[in-house]
Amino acid sequence: MYLSWLELTAVRCYEDLHFEPDDGVNVLVGSNGAGKTSVLESVAYLGLLKSFRGTPDEAIIRSGADNAVIRGEFEIESGTVRVEVEIPRSGRRRVLVNGKRPVRNRDIMAQVPIVAFQPDDLDLVKRGPGLRRAYLDDLAAQLWPQAGAVQQDYDRAVRQRNTLLKQGGRGADPVTLDVWDERVAAAGASVFQHRMDVLAALDAAIGEAYRLVGERGTLTWSYTTNWGGEATEGNVERLQSALFERRQRDMDQRVTSAGPHRDDPSLVVDGRPARTMASQGEQRTVALAMRVAAYRVLSARRSLKPILLLDDVFSELDGTHTRGVMSLLDDGQVFVTSAREDEVPAIGRRWIADGRNLR
Repeated sequence: MYLSWLELTAVRCYEDLHFEPDDGVNVLVGSNGAGKTSVLESVAYLGLLKSFRGTPDEAIIRSGADNAVIRGEFEIESGTVRVEVEIPRSGRRRVLVNGKRPVRNRDIMAQVPIVAFQPDDLDLVKRGPGLRRAYLDDLAAQLWPQAGAVQQDYDRAVRQRNTLLKQGGRGADPVTLDVWDERVAAAGASVFQHRMDVLAALDAAIGEAYRLVGERGTLTWSYTTNWGGEATEGNVERLQSALFERRQRDMDQRVTSAGPHRDDPSLVVDGRPARTMASQGEQRTVALAMRVAAYRVLSARRSLKPILLLDDVFSELDGTHTRGVMSLLDDGQVFVTSAREDEVPAIGRRWIADGRNLR
């Protein structure tokens, strides 16, 4: 799979951009603020439908513009996938796939898998569990189309239950709560199972990736729940029971306190929690290994290689880690950004970014 062209209108520093990248390695070189990362962000947005910077959609719109438009066309084994996204400053965005609105937006993740690494990925390790939950859920949606649909069902059910709790508090209708408990439990058990399937797929890949990028020792996952979830059958009943047991507390706090949206996936380095006991250098390598592992799992389990985005990666790596990352660049389409051309030891097409165009 590869991106054949990209068009941007009023996206960050770009007024208009038409970009036809090489189907192999593309190195974008330019000073800070030259728009390198904005190109990678736009490529990722077409597959993930969100900014890999974690910024709100409005931040993508060029100053003074009412909306931004990102268009691109991907060549895949079965044909062509054209994705168009219009992001307004107010109102809902519009997403089209081959000229039609998709049934579910998250289905795009399975059609055009993309793996992005950026310096802020250190937050995957250092911050709370929300980003790690999103990492597992995004990878599940890229591996199995139905996983994205289940995630949307679960998010919707939790929102509806929370709305009922906020409006009613201790006076919330118990019969209506029973209905939402059932829906949260059914969808939540499926979300949890997809995460377990992702962790099983990552089991060997994460340790191998850690060694590949130049570290010794072991890197493994730990996963804890507050509702008794297990990698066995019966999770619907376990979650429904936990929701009922916590109902009075939830009424008081007016929020759903049990379920996969509160689970804590974490990384463990040589038996030590990476979040609190690993050095910053180790944490950075763990974050890189997480992306490498995702790339390898997607490559192994899909009939196409995902597009790989490496935003300012090599400036942070020594020779050993650089060689590990370089081993990924043997096939597939890759986009790399750098402030200095000699910093990227990769053979590929060079592009100069100047804040207005790529040449």
